[in-house]
Amino acid sequence: MKILITGSTGFVGQNLSKYLLAENFLIDPIFLRNSNWNNNSNAEAIIHLAGKAHDTKNTSDDSEYFRVNTELTKELFDFFLESEVRDFIYFSSVKAVADEVSDVLFEDIQAYPKTPYGQSKLQAEEYILSQKLHKDKRVFIIRPCMIHGPGNKGNLNLLYNVVQKGMPYPLAAFHNERSFLGIDNLNFLIKEILENKEIPSGVYNFSDDEVLSTNELIQLISSVSNKKNLSLAIPQSVIKNIAKIGDLIRFPLNSETIKKMTENYRVSNSKIKSVLGIEKLPFTAQQGLEKTIKSFINK
Repeated sequence: MKILITGSTGFVGQNLSKYLLAENFLIDPIFLRNSNWNNNSNAEAIIHLAGKAHDTKNTSDDSEYFRVNTELTKELFDFFLESEVRDFIYFSSVKAVADEVSDVLFEDIQAYPKTPYGQSKLQAEEYILSQKLHKDKRVFIIRPCMIHGPGNKGNLNLLYNVVQKGMPYPLAAFHNERSFLGIDNLNFLIKEILENKEIPSGVYNFSDDEVLSTNELIQLISSVSNKKNLSLAIPQSVIKNIAKIGDLIRFPLNSETIKKMTENYRVSNSKIKSVLGIEKLPFTAQQGLEKTIKSFINK
């Protein structure tokens, strides 16, 4: 089976391409910035990973999100509709529908993104869902939560560096529960969608089965790294004031970073497991996180 993939040079794209190649899929990267990207339609599926990621430092021009995440997705989807390609898999984000989750995030939530990143992803979703689909085609809108794995650069790497350098983790006073998505579970789910033609089109959340608190994550990093856990329960009010200063001087400990590390963000994966007829994903959240942490150590 031949698969066209945008964003193949990114973290998810590299891991997914390698995995699918090992599973005997043929991978053809396409680059939407090239003028002749639409010359290739000899494939069974398109996986659209390319996009502008959320800038936690808030330095990006808002219009760039919509140009990349919305308009390029529209262009690619129009190409799909006119082509012989059977399946279209669009990687959106849970942030396309909710920046905050008070309970558990399901696919049928009323969308209310607050950031240009989330809004641009939602507009792309809305365009895809508004188009008439040929009966032989399938469309999947994937909303992953925080993806991690070997080669990942993000808040997990930041937490790892805090522990590795023997720096105290100052946010232990915050208690939260959040979902993660290990790259191995993501790869498994995409393979199942590609191979199982009985899976219906739709919107699907991707997450691991279990949730962890950031404090549990720090403990896990410390354990895998063989480092002492130096967590500090500094009052939340003090931390929030420090974050405000960080917003002004672009310090890593800013409001956006604090929010990402301490918010509750539980995501249900029950819908995708139901259509696959499985009760659990191949890897637990802890197994995936341990693999990611070990990759930081080995690097």
